[in-house]
Amino acid sequence: MTDASINASTATARADEAGFGDYFALLKPRVMSLVVFTALVGLLAAPVPVHPFVGFCAILFIAIGGGASGALNMWWDADIDRVMKRTKSRPIPSGKVEEGEALAVGLALSGLSVIMLGLATNWFAGAFLAFTIFFYVVVYTMWLKRSTPQNIVIGGAAGAFPPVIGWVAATGSMSVEPWLMFALTFMWTPPHFWALALFMRSDYDDAGVPMLTVTHGRRATRVHILVYTALLALLAVGTAFSGIGGPIYLTVALVLNILFLRGAWKISRRTEDDSEADNFKVERGFFKLSLLYLFLHFGAVLAEALLKPYGLGGWS
Repeated sequence: MTDASINASTATARADEAGFGDYFALLKPRVMSLVVFTALVGLLAAPVPVHPFVGFCAILFIAIGGGASGALNMWWDADIDRVMKRTKSRPIPSGKVEEGEALAVGLALSGLSVIMLGLATNWFAGAFLAFTIFFYVVVYTMWLKRSTPQNIVIGGAAGAFPPVIGWVAATGSMSVEPWLMFALTFMWTPPHFWALALFMRSDYDDAGVPMLTVTHGRRATRVHILVYTALLALLAVGTAFSGIGGPIYLTVALVLNILFLRGAWKISRRTEDDSEADNFKVERGFFKLSLLYLFLHFGAVLAEALLKPYGLGGWS
């Protein structure tokens, strides 16, 4: 072998080595950002003041727990990630990170996050984080995802727990309000992911994942989106009259749910006789709106909580 070929091989090997960015990508940073934000809202909306350092630690360890779940999810789903266009560039399918490394990272960060959250806040919060990781990895990833079209409906609970964990970290107890935030995320998850499945259906077909679009067809999925969106709208607007609601939240909820219902209705009216490009545009537009929908609802809850000390938040 010539010196040039040796140098080329070395350069290729180095290019294929995992860097910090590859290991960080294992943690699903986009999903982690949602976990961090909703957990922060749960923490700050709680009626008990939290020391800034304790609050920072709580959110940090909840974020690490969410990232650990993502790493374990990628470890288990490596086979289908290699097939799906949307996921084939992830660290494991691309060959940057070995499956065993992802498993080790996920397990280590899971243990670290649970123990440190318990020490920083209370063991109820630590136990709740442990249950959330277990639910996402074992109940959703290992069981529901590949066995039932209700995978995202039931499994959506995993992504809905962070605001409850944030609330428990602050108070050490439960109440109705964090479960309203849980319900908001839980009911939002199916229409959000079903819209994604509509314009990415071939991915789930190729991977053999029994998403609703695969098992029941696109028409049934569109109807399901409309039904869940209507139920979500009732829940979201009703939350305005709870302890975490107020006039700011009510205004945001009314505007967003009118837009969301309109989008779901437009999707429900689409047929396979319509052009594929038009269907893609409508479904992708609804999916993008769904991202803004959850962020602004939780942002409104946060605004109400931050303004309460000044007599401006809530209905008082």
